[in-house]
Amino acid sequence: QLQLVESGGGLVQPGGSLRLTCTASGSTLDWYAVGWFRQAPGKDREAVSCIKSRDGSTYYSDSVKGRFTISRDNAQKTVYLQMNSLKPEDTGNYYCAKAYGATYRLCVPERGSRGQGTQVTVSS
Repeated sequence: QLQLVESGGGLVQPGGSLRLTCTASGSTLDWYAVGWFRQAPGKDREAVSCIKSRDGSTYYSDSVKGRFTISRDNAQKTVYLQMNSLKPEDTGNYYCAKAYGATYRLCVPERGSRGQGTQVTVSS
């Protein structure tokens, strides 16, 4: 059964960068779209970015477009999220999960597929 583990979070100053890593075990990622999602206290879950497997097409929320980059390495069973020019409003728990696709409507986590998450805090 597919299990996902996130890493790479931490405390960073505004304007800084972090790279999050989502590593899969138990199954291959080859056939799945994968997404990064975030949850901040008092806010709804937000779909940050998703990437398809076959053609590598991507989706980004408007709030991160131009600052974040998602990529994947199927051979390493890994999906990355490079986050640049971080802002305090990027603070939250970031988790990866299988997704239904890489569009606004399909960048939704499949139930039961998410990892535990990694905390990102952007603060001076």
